Amino acid sequence: MTYSLAVDIGGTFTDIVLRHSDGRLQVDKTLTTHHDLLEGFFRGVDQVLHKAGVSADDVNGVVVHATTVVTNALIERKGFPTALVVTDGFRDVLAIRNEHRYDMYDPQIEFPEPLVSSDLTFGIKERVLADGTVLESPTDADIATLAEAIRTSGAKAVAICFLNSFANGTNETKVATELQRLLNDTFICTSSDVAPQIREYQRASTATVNAYAMPISQPYLRRLSERLRDEGFANTPLIMLSSGGVVGAETAGRNPVRMIESGPAAGALAACHYAEMLGIDRLMSFDMGGTTAKACLIENRTPLVTGLFEVDRRYRFKEGSGLPVTVPSIDLIEIGAGGGSIAHVDDLGLLKVGPESAGSNPGPACYGRGGKNATVTDADLVLGLIDADNFLGGDMPLDLAAAGTAMGKLGADLKVSSVQAARGIYRIVTEAMASAARTHATDRGVDYRGLPLFAFGGAGPLHACGVAELLQSTAMIVPPQSSVLSAFGTLVTPVRLDLVRSDLTSLDDLDWDRVTRILGDLEAEGRAALREAGCAAADVTILIGADMRYFGQQHEVTVTFEADPRIARDTAAIGDLFAAAYHHLYGVNPSHVPMEIVTWRVTARGPVVPFHATMRASQAPGTPKGFRKVHAWEDDQDAAVYERMTLAVGQSVAGPAIIEERETTTAIPPGWTATIDRFGCIVATKN
Repeated sequence: MTYSLAVDIGGTFTDIVLRHSDGRLQVDKTLTTHHDLLEGFFRGVDQVLHKAGVSADDVNGVVVHATTVVTNALIERKGFPTALVVTDGFRDVLAIRNEHRYDMYDPQIEFPEPLVSSDLTFGIKERVLADGTVLESPTDADIATLAEAIRTSGAKAVAICFLNSFANGTNETKVATELQRLLNDTFICTSSDVAPQIREYQRASTATVNAYAMPISQPYLRRLSERLRDEGFANTPLIMLSSGGVVGAETAGRNPVRMIESGPAAGALAACHYAEMLGIDRLMSFDMGGTTAKACLIENRTPLVTGLFEVDRRYRFKEGSGLPVTVPSIDLIEIGAGGGSIAHVDDLGLLKVGPESAGSNPGPACYGRGGKNATVTDADLVLGLIDADNFLGGDMPLDLAAAGTAMGKLGADLKVSSVQAARGIYRIVTEAMASAARTHATDRGVDYRGLPLFAFGGAGPLHACGVAELLQSTAMIVPPQSSVLSAFGTLVTPVRLDLVRSDLTSLDDLDWDRVTRILGDLEAEGRAALREAGCAAADVTILIGADMRYFGQQHEVTVTFEADPRIARDTAAIGDLFAAAYHHLYGVNPSHVPMEIVTWRVTARGPVVPFHATMRASQAPGTPKGFRKVHAWEDDQDAAVYERMTLAVGQSVAGPAIIEERETTTAIPPGWTATIDRFGCIVATKN
C-alpha cells in the first residue's frame, strides 16, 4: 500500500493530489506564492497530508511536480545576466531574428527584447560546414580570452550556438568544456545538446532560454529535492515536461527549457487518461484556471505534439511575437481567459477581457487582498454562479461587496448595470475560448464539430457548457477532481523523454548507416535519462519519428513510424507514410517533387501504469440543497444548487442548475441536462 504525491504550481493556485494505491485521492488547493514557490508547495503538501491523516514517511511512491518556475523567470525577466557565444561575425542573430513579421500591415510591430543584450554576445573564430565538416576549430588562446571577457561581464550563465552545430557539435563542446574549467561557477549549455536542429535563430533562441533559466531552475529543483528528503519523503522528485512525460530532477535542471509547459501538458495527459476510461477516441480538452485557459486536441486518445512553440509573446496570443523554442511540446492553444483575467474598457469604449491577469496577488477584487479591478471570477460571483461562503469549501470566503463595487465601476464606464457588465464578461470569455479552439483545430486540419469537450481547472466547468455549445460539441464532460486534474495528470503519465536531431537529406539518398548512428545516439541518451528516473531498462519503449517535407518547402510534417525504420530500411514505406500525412493536412500531394527528411525524433518511454480512481457515489439520487438567483443567462433565474457528492450514478439534473464541490463549480445552463456516469463524470448535453 503506497501513497504518491503530485504538485502543480499554476499562475494563481498551487494544486496538490495525494493518491493511495487503492485509488483513493485527497486533494487541496492553495494560493501560489510567487516570491518563493516552495512556500506554497509545502503549505499545500502539509494541508493535504493533514487531511489524509498521514505523514511524509508514508509517501513511499513517486513525488511528481509541474511548475511555472521557468515561465515566470522568462516573463518577469528576473533572471541572472546571461551571455551568448556565437560564430564570429554573427553576433546579431537574436536581434535580427528570422525577419518574420507576424502582422504584415502594422508599421509599429514589436518583439520581446532578447534575453541576451548585444554587450553580452561574444563571437569566436570557428566554422563548421553544413555537412558537419569542421573547417576551423577555436584556439585555446581565443577561448581563454573569451572566458576572461565573460568573467568581466558578470554573466552567470552562458549559451553557446555556432553555425551548423546541429550537424557537428564538436566546436561547441570544446568551448563549453574549457569555459566550464575556467569559469567553474557558471552555468553553461550548448545548442547542439539542447536543440540540435536546423534554423539558426530558433536554435540560438532555444539555447539562450535554456541558459537563462538554468541558474534559477537548478537551485530550485535541488532545494526541492533536499527539503523533500529532510522532511522524510522516500523518493527524489520527478519533473513534468512540456512533451508529456516525467524525468528526474537533475535531467530537468540541465534542460529547463523542456519544463516551460509542464502544467498544461499534465492536464492534456489527464484528458487522454479519461479518454481511455470513457472509450472516447477524439475530444477537445479545455483547461481554464486562474490565469489562462488552454485547449488541446486529443486524437486517437493521444494529444497532438509540436516541435516549436513560443514564450514571452509581446502580444500574448499572436503567433510570431515571442521567443521561439524548438523542443517537443504538447500542442496547446493558450488564451488569456482565466478566473483572474482583468476586464477593461478599450479606447473605442468596448468591453475587453484579458490578457492581463490579477494572478494570486492581489488577485480578483473578491479575494479581499487589495485587488480593485473587475475580473472573470468577480463576474461569476456577481452573476450568482459562485457561492461566496463556499469557495474552497469555506476555507477562502469571497468578498461579494468588493466584487460588486469593482463590477459597478466597470458598468459605469460602459453605461450599463453591474449585472449586465458581469454577463458581458461571461459571454466574452466564453466566445474567446471557443474562437481560439476553433482556430487551433482548423489550423491543424481537424474538424472540431461534434467533438466532446472535456472541461477541468478551477474555472473550466463554470464556462464549459457555453464553449461546448459554440463548438457544436456533442457533450460536455467534467471529471471527478476536475479542479486539480493537471496535478492528477502527472501521476498517470509515464516516465518519458523526447529528443530530436536534424540531419537534412533526400529520402532517395538516405544513408542508413548514418541514420542508425544518429538514432542510436538519441536512444542511448533517452535510456540514460529514464534510468536516472528509476525506470528499468527492460521497461523502456523506443518510438521513432521524423519531420519531413517536399523539396523546396519551408515547413515540415511530423510522421511517427509504427516500427523501428532501422530494421526494414524501407524508404518507400516512409514516403507513403509522409504522403498520407501531408494529404490529410493539405488535401493534395505534389507527387513529382522529391521528399526530404529534415529531423529525426526519438521518444524513450517507460511503462504506462493503469490507474482508476475509486468513486464515492451516493446510493440514492441527491436533492437540491437550495436554490439561488443566477443572472448568467437571464435576469433572476432560480437555479437548483446540488452538492456533487450527493448525486448518484445515472441521476440527471436539468438546467438551470449549479453543481458545487469544494474546489470548483459546474454551471448547467437552461436547456441542458447533466447526467452522472459510472465513473462519476458529469456529462452535460443540450436538449
